[in-house]
Amino acid sequence: MTFCESLGSIRESCSGIGCCQTSIPSGLQVRTVMMSSYSNHTLIWDFNPCSYSFIVEEGQFTFSNRSFQELENTSRLPMVLNWAIGDEECDAAQKREDYACKGNSTCVSPVNLSGYFCQCLPGYEGNPYLPEGCHDIDECEISNRCSAGACINLPGNYSCVCPKGFKGDGMKTGTGTGCSKDNGSNLSKSIRLLIISLAVTIASLIFLVGGSWTYWGMKKNNYIKLREKYFKENGGMLLQQRPASRQGGLVETTKIFTAEELDKATGYYDDSRVLGEGGYGTVYKGILPDNEVVAIKKSKIGASIQSEQFINEVIVLSQVNHRNVVKLLGCCLETQVPLLVYEFITRGTLFYHLHNVKSKESSLSWELRLKIAAETAGALAYLHSSTSMPIIHRDVKTTNILLDENYTAKVSDFGASRLIPLDQAQITTLVQGTLGYLDPEYFHSNQLTEKSDVYSFGVVLVELLTRKVALSFTRPEEERNLANFFVCSVEQGRLTQILDDDIVTDRNLETLKRVANLASRCLRVKREERPSMKKTLAKHPRRTADFSPEDTEYLLGPPSMAYARGDSCSSTSITIGATSVYEGMQIEMLMRQGDGR
Repeated sequence: MTFCESLGSIRESCSGIGCCQTSIPSGLQVRTVMMSSYSNHTLIWDFNPCSYSFIVEEGQFTFSNRSFQELENTSRLPMVLNWAIGDEECDAAQKREDYACKGNSTCVSPVNLSGYFCQCLPGYEGNPYLPEGCHDIDECEISNRCSAGACINLPGNYSCVCPKGFKGDGMKTGTGTGCSKDNGSNLSKSIRLLIISLAVTIASLIFLVGGSWTYWGMKKNNYIKLREKYFKENGGMLLQQRPASRQGGLVETTKIFTAEELDKATGYYDDSRVLGEGGYGTVYKGILPDNEVVAIKKSKIGASIQSEQFINEVIVLSQVNHRNVVKLLGCCLETQVPLLVYEFITRGTLFYHLHNVKSKESSLSWELRLKIAAETAGALAYLHSSTSMPIIHRDVKTTNILLDENYTAKVSDFGASRLIPLDQAQITTLVQGTLGYLDPEYFHSNQLTEKSDVYSFGVVLVELLTRKVALSFTRPEEERNLANFFVCSVEQGRLTQILDDDIVTDRNLETLKRVANLASRCLRVKREERPSMKKTLAKHPRRTADFSPEDTEYLLGPPSMAYARGDSCSSTSITIGATSVYEGMQIEMLMRQGDGR
């Protein structure tokens, strides 16, 4: 923590006045840096409007009162990366299946550091961590290394051939004998060369014939092993073990597809079959042999966290059976990236129907919006209260609510979900979610509860009421975070000014106010003041036309509570500011990506 009140108070050292520093101990894998200002730099804005954090080699940065101006134009600072692979020495590492040193390379143990690294053999150069990464150096092109005759390049070496009538190794350095006049019989040399040539030819033929018999067998065996490897990496063993402990589990409800089946279903993942893309990967439209249309989610290559979310989603969805939760039909475990197969939802996402920029008017009436809200709430209440272990979705948003041909809501994307033991009301976990929907108390405390889903559901309600996106940096600063802006507008009596004009009528204005009241209660900063999904929506009828006064009162609460809120209407007390969330989450995501040395 640093303090700085004026430019004159800064000393020529990084000791806490305007600057602080710390050394990085050996073996550290992750380092998190959080930057904030108590007064948002207002007292020192003229000379220090920004905060900086960076890693730099010791002795390569000297702090002074000129550093603020210099750092504004500095994009790079030197640092030294000392690294090794694993914590085993070369003898043990060479026995492992994931041994990193490839062909024409050797293992080297670093000084004062556990693990190992790789380097190319003498006579080779390149990248020793890639297959065929170390390639031969052609010494004959570098310089004339032979005293006479011709230089012949060999794998990792070279040789010199003396001219006809001379003998020797032709070398002119080291222990080379050079070339001298050969007074022996040229005939005997020719015979020896002929015998050697015949021997090499016969050996090559035997090798080729024997290799042709074993090539296809080895290729087939390697393919089977590769599929088994992917099966284990994608959590196949874990998924096989879980159904044994519960009836009606994954084996009975989820089909295991082969890679060939899904290749054909998607036209080998043709671009024309893409339904959507995101940070998780790509969703394709697939057609199975029985003409059933499905959605196939393919994770990104090389993202290990996506494989973990894949396993998590299969485990969660294998325990869920609800009409408003998207149905998992199967999965594929034998490919490089995991694949999930879902029922195909024809009308796409709720986000598209609310915020489609190509259409000025939404296709969703107020009755449909209220129906979608009720069905979504019913699904969340089921996840929180009716499964064998409570499930917290952790990423409730309009892009994760799908609509079928009858505009029935389907909650989807359970990759970030968490199962909560029955004897616990909350769990501690790394913050994960989507900006604009993130529970502020969860963001600050890492304590995840079902009330975090309630907060996100409140944001969805506000989107249904206003047709505004949850977070937009194109809006004025006070309107960027929709939840913040909505609660302020309600408290200041400006609700009708931010409602979607397409749904406001004299007949439903009272219902709109009560839904706004429900949204405000869901968006309370303190989680204990938010209602639970089960308690609030247990009596919600399936059709909005079936509302009775008692049902409406139970669902939405009395009208007098519509603007009751204890905390003040400010960006710091109602929810997290959009900019601070963005910066904080960005730093955390960057720090979590590096897990090497």
